[in-house]
Amino acid sequence: MTIRLTFDPFDPGALLTEFCRGRAEVGAVASFTGLARAEAGSTTTLELEAYPGFTEAAIDKIAGEATRRFGLLDHLILHRVGRIAPGEAIVFVATAARHRREAFEACDFLMDYLKSRAPFWKKEVGPDGERWIEPRDQDHADIARWDGQRADP
Repeated sequence: MTIRLTFDPFDPGALLTEFCRGRAEVGAVASFTGLARAEAGSTTTLELEAYPGFTEAAIDKIAGEATRRFGLLDHLILHRVGRIAPGEAIVFVATAARHRREAFEACDFLMDYLKSRAPFWKKEVGPDGERWIEPRDQDHADIARWDGQRADP
């Protein structure tokens, strides 16, 4: 089980291949890769800030909850920080479980948390200046659907 922040670009395909290697007892792996958008030219760079140690600990806590809720056998969360160009991968999440539904739901749960509650500070930079990004109403609605659900699979 791995959680990592990186300033460096990464290859989601290579990460997925490595994550799947040697998994004789895993029935399903689900993954998600998030990419930076150009927003029709209004964003030339996305900047993400995090507090090393604090951010990973917060993500580790929710990953532990995902493991309990969905019976995960393993997970990998890799998140970029620093300057990210449009088209580059920002986040990669992979979940391994005995069955597909648990792997899918755990991946979705983790992404909803990363999008709306993880301690990252995001800023879009473009020709018209800089703009801090806050979670949208839809992001809050996505995470709210998990609230109040049982922690046991």
